[in-house]
Amino acid sequence: MLKTHTCGELRAQHIGQEVTLAGWVHRRRDHGGLIFLDLRDRWGIVQVVCDAALSVAAHRAAEEVRGEYVIRVQGTVRARPEGLANPELPTGEIEVAATELEVLNPARTPPFYINEDQPVDEALRLRYRYLDLRRPRMQRNLILRDKIVSYIRDYLHERDFVEIETPILIKSTPEGARDYIVPSRVHPGRFYALPQSPQQLKQLLMVAGFERYFQIARCFRDEDLRADRQPEFTQLDLEMSFVDRDDILELIEGLFIGLVERMEPETGKRLKTKPFPRLTYEEAMARYGSDKPDLRFGMEIIDLTDVLGPSDFRVFSATAAAGGQIKGIRAPGCGSYSRRQIDELTAFAQQRGAKGLVWLARTSEGVRSPIAKFLSTDELDRTIERLALEPGDLGLIVADQPSVVAQVLGQLRLEMGRRLKLADPDELAFVWVVDFPLYEWDETEERWSAMHHPFTSARDEDWKYLQPGPDYDPGKAKAKAYDIVCNGWEVGGGSIRIHRRDQQALMFQVLGITPEEAQAQFGHMLEAFEYGAPPHGGIAPGIDRLVAILAGEHNIREVIAFPKTAQATDLMTGAPSPVSQRQLDELHICLKPDES
Repeated sequence: MLKTHTCGELRAQHIGQEVTLAGWVHRRRDHGGLIFLDLRDRWGIVQVVCDAALSVAAHRAAEEVRGEYVIRVQGTVRARPEGLANPELPTGEIEVAATELEVLNPARTPPFYINEDQPVDEALRLRYRYLDLRRPRMQRNLILRDKIVSYIRDYLHERDFVEIETPILIKSTPEGARDYIVPSRVHPGRFYALPQSPQQLKQLLMVAGFERYFQIARCFRDEDLRADRQPEFTQLDLEMSFVDRDDILELIEGLFIGLVERMEPETGKRLKTKPFPRLTYEEAMARYGSDKPDLRFGMEIIDLTDVLGPSDFRVFSATAAAGGQIKGIRAPGCGSYSRRQIDELTAFAQQRGAKGLVWLARTSEGVRSPIAKFLSTDELDRTIERLALEPGDLGLIVADQPSVVAQVLGQLRLEMGRRLKLADPDELAFVWVVDFPLYEWDETEERWSAMHHPFTSARDEDWKYLQPGPDYDPGKAKAKAYDIVCNGWEVGGGSIRIHRRDQQALMFQVLGITPEEAQAQFGHMLEAFEYGAPPHGGIAPGIDRLVAILAGEHNIREVIAFPKTAQATDLMTGAPSPVSQRQLDELHICLKPDES
């Protein structure tokens, strides 16, 4: 090793020792005969003193050194002079008096400050990601990620799970997001796909008899990106045999509780409640307008249809008559909102699909609202009571079809929560969402699609809704599916799987997949189910999202070493990039001219 100690480990007990250090120059201060260097590595920072009276050679070398130079220093650990200790640094009681200093590599001036936690344009950070990763915050995030993954592995190994790697080059199948496809050179005109998840493979491992499998899996999806999505991402992939839903929920809940509590001293994040509450999909949508509810604060959505549906206000009465809903939320302390602020909220609601937004403020003098004249005293009183409006509160009401009401009020609830700072950033509110619909209707294609994926099992009592006959109604079928949600982020999802060929065929039939198509796409799965497939299920928490939540980051790019931009580009390497005609010819690929 080129060093005997790290920059972060030296303490008072090392005083008098000869040490060799190596790292980057974090900061340089020239005081003439004394040059002070803050030397940094990933373990910390230590002060190095280059004194011309002690070593002319070390002092002369330090005169040439600048920020981010890579250097090697030999010297003696000594106490800092009285009154000059730095309590902000773990190494602040000592310094290293340099006897030798060697420049291992000089450095150009970086395009942004590495030794200061100042905002930097993200494009510049991603262009020079290797420099961005030197910054303390980014190093903390990636080290935290390593600790989280290490804890997960230990937790599962202690419970007799086996870590098994699955292929990256697999077969493309039609369900889910768009695949990234890889052309085959040795099989012209044929393609591999990069796995969106190891879904089929982990089920086949259950058929193979491993019973408890996991892997820290790389997954790929060609989809539009946002703060919690990347084209390539990492998930904890997990599958178990001879289990039902509650077995998996208890396993993962134990993992997350232990993980959060283990990491709390360095993250400052704490659990709001344990055990985690459980909501059905219908409850989550009705009370929070989302299947990813943020439970750090209340402000639940309240149904007012029975109160306001019979009113003389035509918007309400017409909506109720058409089978719609009238719902609202209470915004505490917002009754004094100005007309401009109300207009902003109305525009917010309209941008998310609402035709308008009805507001009702309770003041010390009574109720202030543009629709108060259309409501009877009883209707006003019951609305105030139902919304639990106190003097100074604001009620926000939307009338529309259920999906629109949920979408608008769910987003409006989050917006008011942000404005009022109701969510504690250091609190983690985990919640299970269960009993999802098995199918959702695709209006564009006029067919049923799987809400999760086509290998998800229906509840035992709901298979009748998939059977041809008088009970046939796929929209009524509930899935043995579950999501784990934290602070409004879906952290992971899973389900009990179909393990019988006849039931899998029924699932495909409702999806409009013909037996011939099913055989061509999933024949290996269907055949495997005929060789003694056990009941099984699993879940796939997202590592990137979990780390981001624990690190207090709002974008998963901040916890990934080399992420892509929102346009799925790598600014550092220039990917995606053109390839040579020779490579295209080898793959039997001909590019169409760009018609744009």
